[in-house]
Amino acid sequence: MFGIFDSKDEVAEAKIFFGSTEESKAQKQERKSPFDGTVVSTAPLCSVDDTNKALYIAKDAVKLAKKVTLSQRILWLEDVAKRLTQEREAFAMILAKEVAKPIAFSRIEVDRCVETIKLTILELSNLSGETIPTDIMPSGKRTLAYYRREPVGVVVCITPFNFPLNLVAHKIAPALGAGNTVVLKPTPEAPMTAYMLAKLFITSEFATKDALSVVYGDAEVGSTLVKSFIPRVISFTGSVPVGNIIMSQAGIKKVSLELGGNAATFIDKSADLATTATRCAFGAFYNSGQVCISLQRIYVHEEVYEAFAELMAIETKKLKVGSPYDEETFMGPLIDDDAKHRTKSWIASAKNEGARVVAGGEEVEGIFPPTVMADVTDDMKLICEEVFAPIVSLVSVPDYETAIEKMNDSPFGLQFSIFSNDLKMAQNFIEDAECGGVVINDIPTLRFDVQPYGGSKLSGVGREGPKWALEEFTEIKSIIMC
Repeated sequence: MFGIFDSKDEVAEAKIFFGSTEESKAQKQERKSPFDGTVVSTAPLCSVDDTNKALYIAKDAVKLAKKVTLSQRILWLEDVAKRLTQEREAFAMILAKEVAKPIAFSRIEVDRCVETIKLTILELSNLSGETIPTDIMPSGKRTLAYYRREPVGVVVCITPFNFPLNLVAHKIAPALGAGNTVVLKPTPEAPMTAYMLAKLFITSEFATKDALSVVYGDAEVGSTLVKSFIPRVISFTGSVPVGNIIMSQAGIKKVSLELGGNAATFIDKSADLATTATRCAFGAFYNSGQVCISLQRIYVHEEVYEAFAELMAIETKKLKVGSPYDEETFMGPLIDDDAKHRTKSWIASAKNEGARVVAGGEEVEGIFPPTVMADVTDDMKLICEEVFAPIVSLVSVPDYETAIEKMNDSPFGLQFSIFSNDLKMAQNFIEDAECGGVVINDIPTLRFDVQPYGGSKLSGVGREGPKWALEEFTEIKSIIMC
């Protein structure tokens, strides 16, 4: 279906989906490759009227969607997963083109997207209620009472650029699988990636008519979706400032937010430093550090601080940086020039305040490289805010207690980790870490699509992962038969 897009020289055109109807517009926005600046795709510039049209189509399609049997919805998801597997290379190429994700990691994202859909299928079989003993108290009486989960109706999904395929699947597969209708607004940085996935859903022989719509745009389109009375759920992955706006505009509806992070780890003196450095280099610089759980802060026991800093520099310099089309590339460019300029300014500021660069730090052929900063202090931006760039900061600490205090002293609480062979310390860490997820003896960047994923504090509200997304996209109906 998408064979024409498997060349890196092809310009692909995304289109609007008003339900199952595909339309184009004269006004289009170009998407340029972050790697070489060439135009790689175009997408329609949607208006408020376009957005409302998609919402009303979704509203009208709810009655039909709710009547579709579970077996039919499962066949639908199975068909999409099968065809996505067949189109693996085309999807990997469009990811490399639109967001400059290295081709090897683009293929991994396609594979994970298939798995996310398959996990949704497995969890749909468990989407059930239970009976309730209404005679448990003297005031009650014996009845047949139970509850079940039903689709909420219309779900709005707003997705980010860093995983523009798999994070779309994490929302629309459970939403559609549960029997809802969906209006998707994908990131402006990867319109074609979302269009191609949506097309697989919409053209499936098992598809529910008009259940999925796709519109493109920035604040105006997003605000129209969020403020509308039509959606019952807004599911958003993105930045804290936009999350705040959504919370203020949404009104009385369910809002699920997966926001920013400031992931940290503690390296105890008992840790295997060589293995730890290898994993930390991966966790800090995977996807150019543009991951909500990218390793940003490394607190190292003072007795092994210098040794670890040296190992971290060695491992970082091994990573190949360059073209996303090269099979050996580990890391490509940042998403845009603004991100690169911010990264440079933060490093310059930290250096002026006493931090030192032990690896990277200077742009090479248009790409900002993996950068390790040592002697970073608590008041530097590199520590206080979400970097979302290939920078990791090393901080020397005298003990575990100091490390966990510093890790928790953040407005974010997504995922933390610890490297230690001290079992009691690891057990304490599970209790002490103020975040949505902890990892023992690996990087906080470790995530499996089957697990609940989300954070505390400014890192969000609600949880993703197919099982938990299905709960977000359904409502409980309580039934009593006397």
